[in-house]
Amino acid sequence: MTELENAVPQRRPGGRAARVREAVHRAVLDVVTEHGVDKVGIPEVSRRAGVRDSSIYRRWGSRENLILDALLAASERTLPLPDTGTLRGDLTAFGTALIDLLDSPLGHGLFRALAFVTDSEEVVEARKTFWATRYRVTTLMIGHAVARGELPPDTDARLAIELLIAPIHFRNLLTGDHPDAEFVDHLVAHVIRALQPAPVGDPDDGRARE
Repeated sequence: MTELENAVPQRRPGGRAARVREAVHRAVLDVVTEHGVDKVGIPEVSRRAGVRDSSIYRRWGSRENLILDALLAASERTLPLPDTGTLRGDLTAFGTALIDLLDSPLGHGLFRALAFVTDSEEVVEARKTFWATRYRVTTLMIGHAVARGELPPDTDARLAIELLIAPIHFRNLLTGDHPDAEFVDHLVAHVIRALQPAPVGDPDDGRARE
């Protein structure tokens, strides 16, 4: 079973709308896996999902919206929350998993879709939901570090995660330099250092939590 197949949950009892969405999402992910995001077309998705073209257009409005919805939904389930017992271990595992995601057909497809899709009310909401879910999950990771005494109680969890993922996305999307294990190791060390409280009286005290 492929990563994208694992990203789609098994069918559970529900209404027809939920079953249609699941079938269409699975069809989109299958095409992305087999041929890449550029080859995703509504006629092919319709055929694979057993859903009329008109139903897909009525619900998603465009090919781009459909692709983005399917990939956002799948990516929420393919970046697990690590629990290694240490902040360094958790950040390293999370950063490595993010790099693996960006190297996968799902990751390539997701960020190509984000680059080319035209914003609509549905797309804006899907993007907000995706990041809200991601931040909520990663906040737990920072919370574990606070509970272990590795970080101060007032650590800004969202900023902590952004410090980790922003350089990875920058290299992947803008410079084309592939982040490797050595890069993740250095990055994690810098993130942990930035999150530590500054000495009392230091003019930069609290700089990572403002």
